[in-house]
Amino acid sequence: MTALGHALWMAFAMFWEILWPLILGFGLSGIVQAVVSKGEMSRLLPDDSPKSLAIATGLGAASSSCSYAAVALARSIFRKGADFTAAMAFEVASTNLVAELSFILIVLMGWQFALAEFTGGPLMIVIIAVLFRIFLSRKLITEARKQADKGIKGSMEGHAEMDMSVENGHSLWQRLFSREGITATSHYFVMDWAAVWKDIAGGLLIAGALGAWMPQGFWKDFFLTSHPVAATLWGPIVGPLVAVLSFVCSVGNIPLAAVLWNGGISFGGVIAFIYADLIVLPIIDIYRKYYGWKVAGLIVAVFYVAMVGAALIVEFLVGALGLIPQHRGAQVVEMSISFNYTTVLNIIFLAIAAFLIVRFFRTGGPKMMAHMD
Repeated sequence: MTALGHALWMAFAMFWEILWPLILGFGLSGIVQAVVSKGEMSRLLPDDSPKSLAIATGLGAASSSCSYAAVALARSIFRKGADFTAAMAFEVASTNLVAELSFILIVLMGWQFALAEFTGGPLMIVIIAVLFRIFLSRKLITEARKQADKGIKGSMEGHAEMDMSVENGHSLWQRLFSREGITATSHYFVMDWAAVWKDIAGGLLIAGALGAWMPQGFWKDFFLTSHPVAATLWGPIVGPLVAVLSFVCSVGNIPLAAVLWNGGISFGGVIAFIYADLIVLPIIDIYRKYYGWKVAGLIVAVFYVAMVGAALIVEFLVGALGLIPQHRGAQVVEMSISFNYTTVLNIIFLAIAAFLIVRFFRTGGPKMMAHMD
């Protein structure tokens, strides 16, 4: 019982540390989605040119961080005519370049990890685009589109198709502060939380259990910490595999990344682990349903190579600048919760969250929620 209590306390303490960044991130995401329409995405992504990929990256970074919703939305815009590679670029950016991810990384692990994450994300997209140019034939694209057009359900379909953006001809600020804009923001805020709360809870519980129960010696041996050169190469290779088996995706894998960093995984290994939210086992099965086994296998292989490659490049770049933290002290848990800046910020942002939740319930949000998977 003592060990179980320790694990649960670690999970709660990590949640307390990341609560205000989560609310801030999902709030900003809701604002962007409220004023930026999804209707033009397919038209804006006709090919895999640098321009289309840049637009896809920007649109993805401005959208929800839910991995399942990102995968479903990528298929949706692909079915509507978007280029397959551009749709995959959108998917990667939608889970790895969003605001809430950076806030949580900074709070739990440090700004260096947020910098590396946002440097490696575009690199990963470039690698994916190059590999798809080489290995993704027109025949495979045709097969993928044929399978996608069957409309087989995956997960979070309703969330992915939802578009409540305000388009009334007014300026961005006028749309944002209009009654419709505030309502749309509240709906996106609550529904984004509903989409990822299981991932967040699962990630916190797994991280709490591993942090409390797993001997530090195991991680040090597993990540080859006694062999620095080997550890640098081994971390990005094994990081995504740990993520695949953990079943945790989206922002929920950041607490576990903090535990792995404290345990000895390399800097690049942490980045590769975080990127791997798009190849966890449940999502691989969704790829199979969406695009068929051949294309699903190609997606997983290309994503894995891109994750490893981008993470290694980022590690060497950040290392060359001398920015890799020398002290492995990620904010996993505090012995007690005190009245400090974290508590003050949590109170402020909880009040903002309460306002948005009340707005959600008063404006028909539960009925719209019924359409989500």
